[in-house]
Amino acid sequence: MINSLIALYSWTSGVVMIAIFAVVCITLVGILINFLSKGKKEESVDHINEDHNLES
Repeated sequence: MINSLIALYSWTSGVVMIAIFAVVCITLVGILINFLSKGKKEESVDHINEDHNLES
């Protein structure tokens, strides 16, 4: 009986919405990781430049 009820329901719109939500979440996480990795690299370069300026 459960199988017949599942067959009567259209899953296409739900699957599409879940897929769009997953893509948006993955994109946001990727952007966040990108910002975090860029921030760390710039800070380390600034510290290196400050160290060289102090030694000169």
